[in-house]
Amino acid sequence: MADIYQHFRPEEKEFIDKAIKWKEQAADTYAPKLTDFLDPRQRQIIRSLIGTQEDVQVHFFGGHPAAERKRALIHPSYFEPADSDYEVELVEINYPHKFSSISHPHILGSLMGLGLKREKFGDILNENERFQIIIAKDIASYVQANFDQVGKVAVTLSEKPLAEAVFKADEWREQSVTVTSLRLDVVIGALPSMSRQKAQLLVKSGAAKVNWRSVESPSFECAEGDMLSVRGIGRMKILSIDGQTKKEKWRITLGILK
Repeated sequence: MADIYQHFRPEEKEFIDKAIKWKEQAADTYAPKLTDFLDPRQRQIIRSLIGTQEDVQVHFFGGHPAAERKRALIHPSYFEPADSDYEVELVEINYPHKFSSISHPHILGSLMGLGLKREKFGDILNENERFQIIIAKDIASYVQANFDQVGKVAVTLSEKPLAEAVFKADEWREQSVTVTSLRLDVVIGALPSMSRQKAQLLVKSGAAKVNWRSVESPSFECAEGDMLSVRGIGRMKILSIDGQTKKEKWRITLGILK
């Protein structure tokens, strides 16, 4: 068991233990195990833990083709999952958009204000003035009954078919950079119009996240596949670490969200 943990970060141990139990449950009961919504890093962990086992497999679905947050279905190999097995619903927020405005952060805050855990709902979708939320079916009636305000704006919800989800696939621009180390402040500091000093201040102020979790240590070491986001700046992911130069600097390839 200890050998498994060495491939991941210490703070991921709790989730790894959960994922191992889910896998064992699916194998022991010969029945599918449905999880809550997972971020891409969590899904990467599950994929690596299950690997290419013949008896247990995993598939993911988040309500639409470009979903960032998805539910996992860990299941015996003979089981063929359908979209309905993931038990997700799409609801649209109705509000007087000609007179009021709402935003993604306000919607997120209102959902959390209902006492919901973040893993109980998926993506918050937006197209012009339209906003939609992907939610787990087991909380749908509670959300419908209680989600009546976003900020100071009164709202109602209406259920929509998943096929009517408004979404667009993320577009990433690749950029090769050379950095002195893989520290978080150094990697963020490699962005255009950014300096290491500014990056340090942003990280220390709590503005940075790695794999959707807040990191306030500038010396945090990044790894291949990490998703980095900086409030007010944007998001990027480390697509590959391409080795070191003769001067022992790191060559990395970043994907920067357009």
